[in-house]
Amino acid sequence: MVAKVQKWGNGQGVRLSKQVLELAALAVGDDVEITVSTGEFLVRKIARPKLDLAELVARIPQDYRSHEASFGPPVGREEG
Repeated sequence: MVAKVQKWGNGQGVRLSKQVLELAALAVGDDVEITVSTGEFLVRKIARPKLDLAELVARIPQDYRSHEASFGPPVGREEG
């Protein structure tokens, strides 16, 4: 397959066909690792464990204290 590097927002991107994604066992939203060498790069799928809420809460440091932040007065439809 031949693809072209194209402007994509403030960066550049390469579009991959559905067939290429299927052959590589990749899907939209998958996490990938990119390794770069002179003149080439390798894109490899990485597995990230999905954590549930209890696991995430367990990672919060015991001495953590939340605080309220102000982002200014309500605007538009935020006012109620």
